[in-house]
Amino acid sequence: MTSTQAAAGNPASGAHWRYFIASPTFWIVSFLVAVILGLALPIRLPLGPNYWDTDIYLDAAQRIRQGQIPNIDFFTSIGPLGFYLTAGIRELFPDAQPALLANWAIVPVLLPIAALIAWDIDARSRRLALAILIPLLFLTSLPINLHSLYPSPGFDGFGYYNRHVALLLYLLLAALLFVENRVLLTSLVAVLMTALFLVKVTGPVSGAVLVGYSVLAGRMRFRDAAIAAASVIGALITLELSTGVIYAYVEDVFVLAMLNTGSFLWRFLTLGSIKFNVIAPCLMLLGALAFAAWRDRPSLAELLASPLGWLAASLVALVLGETQNSGSLEFIGLWPALILILKTYYPRSGDSLRPYVLVLVMAVSLPSAIIFLERGARAVIAAPRYQALDVPDVGPLGRVSLKPELAERAITQVDHYPKYQDAYEDLVQRGILPSATLFSEIDHQATWLLEVQQGIDAIKRWEAANGRQLNGFFALDFVSPFNHLLGRAAPLHVALGIDTERTNPKVTREMLEALRGIDALLRPKCPVEVKRAAIWKHFAQAREGRRLVSLSPCWDMYLKQ
Repeated sequence: MTSTQAAAGNPASGAHWRYFIASPTFWIVSFLVAVILGLALPIRLPLGPNYWDTDIYLDAAQRIRQGQIPNIDFFTSIGPLGFYLTAGIRELFPDAQPALLANWAIVPVLLPIAALIAWDIDARSRRLALAILIPLLFLTSLPINLHSLYPSPGFDGFGYYNRHVALLLYLLLAALLFVENRVLLTSLVAVLMTALFLVKVTGPVSGAVLVGYSVLAGRMRFRDAAIAAASVIGALITLELSTGVIYAYVEDVFVLAMLNTGSFLWRFLTLGSIKFNVIAPCLMLLGALAFAAWRDRPSLAELLASPLGWLAASLVALVLGETQNSGSLEFIGLWPALILILKTYYPRSGDSLRPYVLVLVMAVSLPSAIIFLERGARAVIAAPRYQALDVPDVGPLGRVSLKPELAERAITQVDHYPKYQDAYEDLVQRGILPSATLFSEIDHQATWLLEVQQGIDAIKRWEAANGRQLNGFFALDFVSPFNHLLGRAAPLHVALGIDTERTNPKVTREMLEALRGIDALLRPKCPVEVKRAAIWKHFAQAREGRRLVSLSPCWDMYLKQ
């Protein structure tokens, strides 16, 4: 270092730090540190819609710890990967806030793949590498969906696996478009397609469309795609031979398909309505690119490899996947294709279509980015004035907060529901919920947490009074949190997350035998509502021969004699 550099504070060193801060490594390491701190610290999150979905991951993690295997020992509508990742991370961070735990369960898979893609691209263009990496980290940062179900600020307690699929598809398209190393690309495709299958079966459907199109477009040789496919099949066969989980998973998928018979057209219209802010400008952008193709007369090979071809293929692939999802980062998988369009059109200063294309690219991408940022910022800014719930026995699951007026409403509801149970039984007879959006309402999710706390208090009092520790529980509800909260054994063969319209398979002999071995079936009553009533009726055989015990105003117990 020269004396001039020393006097100036070593500008060479400053340039080195600026270069490092602008590198993919800096962003990846910083994000990983933030995730570790977020899991290690006792963070309290603003409560959001359908928060009880989060308990599915805690239930699954405890079942795995006790030796149960997803899809074999319990029915689930999704693959086992997210549950195993959650269980593994929870061993390291047992007090992690569950919404953050479930949201970041995919990070151990996502981050290494993102690093490999970014480092391959960085060798040619740092700006392009950061353009791919930073949006991915941004969208992974918080448990937020891009469609709001409730106006009060909070983080979404559902759709975790759908978000995981969306992020993996983002990386798959980024790899197909921008990774140049053939061996690396083939390996990434194999790993991503395997991960997509093991998270949710709709993921590889969209992924297969993208990989197939990459072969048509000349981005991936057929031989390399075949090697990747063989690797995926080999990995799944190995898992099947060692655990039997793949066949069981496919069986669960078929059962789920039989329980969900809604038409594709209906789902497509719903998706088009919810995501009009993305689909409409995307179709306009496709129109502008099609006009450019008509003007420039490219060959078929050039057309397939063009931004028009990639955007069209990406939109089709993502529509196929998103029609089967509820709560997600919908259509963020388009962003790598949008970056390709920017990369192609931004330098074309003399092209009369350039300003229209650039504006439409922003119209496709900005709504999702702004919604994510706005919803996250609202929740963080509102959190200091939010009120915590008094649920000490619910553990990290109860580390949430909400508006004081909503918290007071939840406390009142727990007292109100038992006093007027006849009114809610009447609604059950009419086949309607107390509110059309009941499960999305934050005060209802707070009521559920208070109801669970009341149930734990009542169980502890009953066990102390009767000198008997119950061996396990099964709540006749969407979720059954008592086993992982009280450290008891969960029953085998029952569904994880019982939705009477989507994920409630028939009671089998094995299921009935498993439930008959459980000491306590618990019926929640705050409120009695149509879905809970359907679950109660569905498991009528399991209740036979048990003694009814009124545990508390919100809970009945069917006790094994």
